[in-house]
Amino acid sequence: MRLRAPPPGKEIRLPPAGVVPDDARVRYSINIPNFGDFADPRAVARVAKAAEDAGWDGLFVWDHVVHDKRERRGLPFGDPWMLLTAAALATSRLRLGTLVTPVARRRPEQLARQVATLDALSGGRVIFSAGIGGPIEDEFGSFGDTTDAVVLAQRLDEGLGLLDRYWSGEPVTHEGRHYRVQDVELLPATVQQPRPPVWIGGFWPHRRPMLRAARWDGVVPLFKSATHGHPPAVEEVRELVAFVREHRERTGPFEVVLGGVSPGDPAEARELVGPLAEAGATWWDERQLQSSDDLHRLGPVLRRVEQGPPGYRARS
Repeated sequence: MRLRAPPPGKEIRLPPAGVVPDDARVRYSINIPNFGDFADPRAVARVAKAAEDAGWDGLFVWDHVVHDKRERRGLPFGDPWMLLTAAALATSRLRLGTLVTPVARRRPEQLARQVATLDALSGGRVIFSAGIGGPIEDEFGSFGDTTDAVVLAQRLDEGLGLLDRYWSGEPVTHEGRHYRVQDVELLPATVQQPRPPVWIGGFWPHRRPMLRAARWDGVVPLFKSATHGHPPAVEEVRELVAFVREHRERTGPFEVVLGGVSPGDPAEARELVGPLAEAGATWWDERQLQSSDDLHRLGPVLRRVEQGPPGYRARS
C-alpha cells in the first residue's frame, strides 16, 4: 500500500465550525471501544477498511485500560495506538485517532512518539483527542495513581504543552509542576505541521474543559443530559459553540464533534444531523449506546458501517 504524505511543509487543516468547506459537508466518523471484539487489531482493520469503502471520513477508538471494572470485567482490551496502526495499514484516506486519550495516564514523551509514528505511517491522517479520562477510580486509582481531578487536569494541560513542543522536532527543555525535560529533541517531527489537530473532550456545561478546548483545534463534548450514544439537544449545542467561540485564543479551523446513534432512515438521519450542523457541528461521530450489548461486538458495528454515513450536506 502506498502512503500518501502531504508535501513537505504543507499543513493539513480541517474546516472551522461555521464555515462551509469546498465540499460543503459535515464529516462522519465511526466510534468503537478498544475492548471486546475490538481488542483484536484485525477486527479494527476490518472496520476501518469497510468504513473507508462506505464513504466515512474517520475512525476513532476509545483509550481505556479497564474502563468500568464492574461492567467490563473479563473483556480483553487492546492498546489504541496498535489498533490504529492496523487501521492505518488497511486504509489510505480515513482520518484516525482516539476519543479520547487521558494524557495524565501516559508519559508525554512516549505518547509523542506513538502519535508521530502513526502520523508518519498514515501519511498525516492522525487527529489527537485528549481529556482527563475516566472512570477515575478504576482507570487511575486501580494502579495506585492519584484520583485528584485537579492534579489530573494540571497534568493534562502540562502534558499537552509538551506534546505540542515534542511534535515540532525542536529541542525541548522544561521545568514544570509535574514534568521535567532537559535538552531533548524528539525526531522525526510529525508529518502534519505544526502538529496534528488536537481536540479536547469534556462534559458540558462544565466550563473548564471547554476553556481548554478553546485553546486548541476542536471540542468533543459529552453532555450531562445525553449519555453516550444519545444525540444532544440542539439548544445545548448552540450554547456550547457560542461559549467556545467567545473564548477562542487563536484563529484557524475549529471542529465541533457530536455523536450518537443515527436513524436508519436517510430522511430521519438528515433531520437529526442537519439542525446540529446548523448549530455548529462539523463532525457526526456514529456511536453505539454505551448500555447496548452491541457496543463491543464486531458484527452489529460492521453492519452499521457498511450502510454508510447519514449523508447530510450542509447548505452553502
